[in-house]
Amino acid sequence: MFGKGLLKGLSITIKRLYGPNLTEYYPEVKPILPSRTRSSMVLEPEKCISCGLCVNACPNQVIILTSEKDDKNKKVLQTYNMNMGRCLLCGLCTEACPTKALKLCQVYENAVYHREELLWDMMARSKQAKISSGKVE
Repeated sequence: MFGKGLLKGLSITIKRLYGPNLTEYYPEVKPILPSRTRSSMVLEPEKCISCGLCVNACPNQVIILTSEKDDKNKKVLQTYNMNMGRCLLCGLCTEACPTKALKLCQVYENAVYHREELLWDMMARSKQAKISSGKVE
């Protein structure tokens, strides 16, 4: 009875020992993620119409946006902040956005040392992404 379980465990160990290596060399080699991976958020502020549907759709009240009316009496986005420490990455805000200004993306390196770093200014992040990709306006 006890010998059978021991032999089975040893056989699994030996198969893993001489089998293929399953180690990923993460910092040097980035993993290929499936297309449906939800890891981060991206905002395109020029598309945003400040309707507030994303704010209402969020179950954890992660999004805080402010807007002002311009001379044509049209809402203009002023600030767009997200508390990513509370975000579930459920995608309800992206589904509610009528202009598809808010999207889920595959940027997965979001680890930080301090909780305050999880308060994202999405306007600044979108400008920084444009600069790093070479799409400076």
